Amino acid sequence: MFDWLKPPVLKLQDFVLLTGRAFFNLFRAPHYWDDVAVQMDIIGVGSVPIVSMIGFFSGAVITLQMSRALNQYGAQGEVGRIVSITLVRELGPVLTAIIVAGRNASGMASELGSMKVTEQIDAMRALGTDPTQKLVTPRLLATMFMLPILTIIADFIGLIGGYIVACVMLSLTTATTYWSTSYQVLEYNDVAQGLIKPVVFAIVIALVGCFYGLETTGGTQGVGRATTRAVVVASVWIFVLTFFIGKFFVQLG
Repeated sequence: MFDWLKPPVLKLQDFVLLTGRAFFNLFRAPHYWDDVAVQMDIIGVGSVPIVSMIGFFSGAVITLQMSRALNQYGAQGEVGRIVSITLVRELGPVLTAIIVAGRNASGMASELGSMKVTEQIDAMRALGTDPTQKLVTPRLLATMFMLPILTIIADFIGLIGGYIVACVMLSLTTATTYWSTSYQVLEYNDVAQGLIKPVVFAIVIALVGCFYGLETTGGTQGVGRATTRAVVVASVWIFVLTFFIGKFFVQLG
């Protein structure tokens, strides 16, 4: 009667086991620091241009869309506050995570999936190497370290985009007012929320990408399916988790 529940429950069980092994490997040798450094370069440095562009236009669009309402109510000086809060609390972490999920969760799934279908992972096991410790944990560590940094970059570039639209293009306020209000409006709650979200999102992105890569079957078509599922599942969980984390901080504040 409940046979249809077996596949998703088994998938969840496998994902929880992979998560447990990946975190447990943080506390046992060997630690593949060279792999961590390579993944930090791929995930972090490689994502800086696209994250910067998305951050810039996010701040610019927020300012542009709010300019009419702010002019209507004579609150042009509040534009810095609005851009700062919106980027730091929500848009910065979420958009950066979505970009990294699309760029890197898919890359992890396709890379590990290709290794799985070509039996390279089985060969690693035969040689006595733990695939989780060699392949998953370095990607998890690299994503957890780099995503908060990418989020900070996106937030700052977004504020610059808001400044260009508000002060240079539309002359809503002065540069001094814009930067002082955008800085003063932030509280510890906002900064904590803006830094905790990327860490949680990083865990989801790395583990989901690696999980679907390691679960790949069916040759090259299976790699394509795994890549698509990794991006979709990671993106959905990012939006679900941002709601619950935001709800927690609202109640906390």
